[in-house]
Amino acid sequence: MLKTIFTGFAAASLLAAAPAAWAAPAAARDNMSHALAVTGMVETPLTLTLADLRKLPPASGGEIAVTRHNGDKAETITSYKGVRLRDILDKAVLDAPGHNDVKKIAIIASATDGYAVVFSWGELYNSPAGEGIIVYYEKNGKALDDNDGEIALISAQDIRTGPRHVKWLNGIEVRKLVE
Repeated sequence: MLKTIFTGFAAASLLAAAPAAWAAPAAARDNMSHALAVTGMVETPLTLTLADLRKLPPASGGEIAVTRHNGDKAETITSYKGVRLRDILDKAVLDAPGHNDVKKIAIIASATDGYAVVFSWGELYNSPAGEGIIVYYEKNGKALDDNDGEIALISAQDIRTGPRHVKWLNGIEVRKLVE
C-alpha cells in the first residue's frame, strides 16, 4: 500500500522505518501459532507453549537451504534451535500396544493455515532422518516472527527441505493407518 503512494527514496526510507508488524502480510499475522497440540494415538495428549518446548531437551542445527519441491532455493537458515519431534512424541507416549502397531503409524504435522506434512514412525525412530526433524522456535539466532509463527518444523535431512518445512506449526496428530 505505501509503495503505491510514495516513490523512490522517500518510500524506501518510510518502509525501512516502519514497525515490524507492517512488514508481515496480514495473512502471516492471522496464521501466527502460539501453541502446539499433540493429539491422536498418544497416552497423554499435550498442548505445548513456547515455554514448554524450551524445557524439553534442546536440538539445534547449522546452515540449511530451504529448497522447494522443484529444487529452487526459498531461503537459507543459518541456524535453528528447538526440539526433536520424536522427543515431543516420547513425552506424549505413543499409544501403540501391539507388537507391530508402530509400523502402521503416521505422524501428521499441521499448520494454522491448513498446510500439513506426514512422517512415519520409521523415519523418526528407525533412521538417521529422525535426528533432523526439528520443531524449532529460534531461527538465525532470534525468536521466530509473524512470517514463521512462534513454532515451526523442518526436516533438515530431506534432500528438498521446503515441502516438509511447516511454518505456523500448531498440531501434531498420531494416526494408525491400517488395522
